[in-house]
Amino acid sequence: MASVHESLYFNPMMTNGVVHANVFGIKDWVTPYKISVLALLHEMTASKITLPERRRLNKLILPLQQGPDLTLGQFLKTVEECCPQTAYAVKLRLHEMADGELKDMEYFFSTLPTPFTAFDTDAYKTSVVGLFMRHMLLAYNKLSFSQVYKLYKSLQHYYHSHYAKPVDGQVPALVADDSEMDLTSIDDTVGDRVDKEEMDTALHESELQSDNTPSRGPLSQKQAEYFLARQAYLLKNDENKALKPAALQEELNNMLKFNPDFAEAHYLNYLNSMRVQDIFLSAHSLLHYFDRLILSGNDGKSNGDEGYGRSLRYAALNLASLHCRFGHYQQADLALQEAIRIAQESNDHVCLQHCLSWLYTLEQMKGSDSTVLTEDSVKMAAHFCLPYLASLGIQSLVQQGATQGKTAHKLMDALKDTDILHWKHSLSELIEISLAQTTSIWRMYGKSTMSLQQAQLLLNMSSLEPVNFGVQQNNTEAFAVVLCHLAELHAEQGLYGAVSEIIQHLKEQFPPHTQHAKLWMLCDLKIQFERHMNEGKYHLAKPLVTAIAALNQTEGLYRKAQVLKALNRSTEAYHILQQLQARCEKIKCTEMVIRVMLSTAELHWESSGFSTALPVLLQALALARQHHLQSLASETILHLAFTQLMLGVPEQALYVLHEAIEPILAHRAVMDKGRAMLLAARCQMAVAGFRPNRQGQAALDTLNEAATYFTQLNCKERLRDVRYLQAQLHHSLGQTLECNKTAMLFRLLDQELQSPAPPVSMRL
Repeated sequence: MASVHESLYFNPMMTNGVVHANVFGIKDWVTPYKISVLALLHEMTASKITLPERRRLNKLILPLQQGPDLTLGQFLKTVEECCPQTAYAVKLRLHEMADGELKDMEYFFSTLPTPFTAFDTDAYKTSVVGLFMRHMLLAYNKLSFSQVYKLYKSLQHYYHSHYAKPVDGQVPALVADDSEMDLTSIDDTVGDRVDKEEMDTALHESELQSDNTPSRGPLSQKQAEYFLARQAYLLKNDENKALKPAALQEELNNMLKFNPDFAEAHYLNYLNSMRVQDIFLSAHSLLHYFDRLILSGNDGKSNGDEGYGRSLRYAALNLASLHCRFGHYQQADLALQEAIRIAQESNDHVCLQHCLSWLYTLEQMKGSDSTVLTEDSVKMAAHFCLPYLASLGIQSLVQQGATQGKTAHKLMDALKDTDILHWKHSLSELIEISLAQTTSIWRMYGKSTMSLQQAQLLLNMSSLEPVNFGVQQNNTEAFAVVLCHLAELHAEQGLYGAVSEIIQHLKEQFPPHTQHAKLWMLCDLKIQFERHMNEGKYHLAKPLVTAIAALNQTEGLYRKAQVLKALNRSTEAYHILQQLQARCEKIKCTEMVIRVMLSTAELHWESSGFSTALPVLLQALALARQHHLQSLASETILHLAFTQLMLGVPEQALYVLHEAIEPILAHRAVMDKGRAMLLAARCQMAVAGFRPNRQGQAALDTLNEAATYFTQLNCKERLRDVRYLQAQLHHSLGQTLECNKTAMLFRLLDQELQSPAPPVSMRL
């Protein structure tokens, strides 16, 4: 079960600091770019356009007004993607002003509708368009004659620079350089997949292009705030739509060049550094954020000297979370103790609760039992009316309870209580985490149908978060976990076409540079490994072991032992399994301990040590039942039945097998269904003693069902075993024609595999 707390970190509000306008070199309200936007608004109110085009243009108004200034080429391209007719009209209007005289620009401003009188248009005084036009008209009317002339010359330069040709390899300063301004190819790969006929999707792309365009000059206060707010929102909700790390770093450096004390820019720099796992720069930027916050005095305006201490304790808390994310547990513990000390001195109960939540999270990361700490955190969070922290604590307790063997109904009751809290306070992020956790718990217990239901519930849930900037709430860790479960569930049923589609969607939603990409990478590698092992292509499965180990060392060791066992290198596989079992028992990874025991029992089979395998299997069964792991319990019963069959008690093996056959057929993978039916057929054949009776005919039907499962998975080695047993059974029943047919199928498979068939009695 994937951890849902590893991505938790405390995020101080981005609006603590106040940006000083004069530091950023604020431009006047009336600029050539703003005139272009004004011309667009004028053409929208004056011309007749279709309703879909008007809707797309209305969505584009706010990003154009609040975003950074664009070059004319980028501006026209953005508008043209929504409405080519309006883009041409705007271009014509700008041409009339730029190629005309000063009176043409004055005439344009005089023909604009007045927001106080335009009741029937979009320029009504309370609308976004009306407010913008009012600001523009007021600013323009305050200009002196020399300033108006200067604005006119700037407009001419802005317009003509777009059509200017490079001279001696030089690009004019204001030319729309596609390599810098058009981010379709370097910063937004979504644009490559957009169908030009789907203009709604193209609209979002054009918004991203205009908003993500790095500026090359000083930004205004509103432009800087809009840029930072947008990028912070995208990093939180849809990282692949934000600027690439290098481009965002360049823009932030340009911003800090004009105002080194801009605290929010340092914080965004910290978030950007976290994306690329840059330890030094992330810590450096985080400390600079709090230093600038304290120096600016913004944090202490309402609380006096208290603001200084508040910044210090939250700085220490953020530093602790930073070290936790990088696995520096000793440094995280020191920073956390410092935050606790300062918070206790200031009697800040809220900060203490955040510290306590990180304290039990840190203990979990270390592998220690933090149940008592978590329970205390939940009680105190509820006492101080902090539902977010209380819910996180309960979810953490549920996660610990699942690994410690708590019954499913107790865990689900706890999650139900937290869900009531989530919906009451509209905590949509925690609702998603709760559904993902429920999916993981049902999967761990072996209830694939319930797991699939919870996964579909999350994927079809409408988020409560306000959807800004055309971003959908489907890029969180919870969605990645659920989609990975969905891919594995489809792979277990042999639906590899659906698996490839899910993995492709994961690659698009979580590119390799994002923080949750490791989830689908590991999932994809595990699915490929299992598929190659089922098909007997061990030479293709072996290279995947190294890649799996790079993402998860425990899984990598287990897969390595599986490959070595398949290649008959039993001694090496046994040593690896013993090391892995000792490690998993230390970190209390019960699922892997049981799997290792099952693999160890299979190694005993290879040396005909069936009696020595029994104690190992009984221990694994007791452990699986103790932790209510029905899936692993059924797998263990299969191994026990096979062992009893080999020990010469097929009646007892068949009786034991009936206990596990129902949950296997209901919830297990197709491969497990085929193995169970093959084992049942062998037990029936052993009981029948190759005599023509009812039990022999039942074994024949069971073998046909097993052949269907193995054919679905293209598992030719197992299918060869089925054909061999079918030929034997038909021969014993006197069915010569069917015997010859299945014998021919066996020979064809044997020639195709070109490898000696392992003894049927030595593997399940």
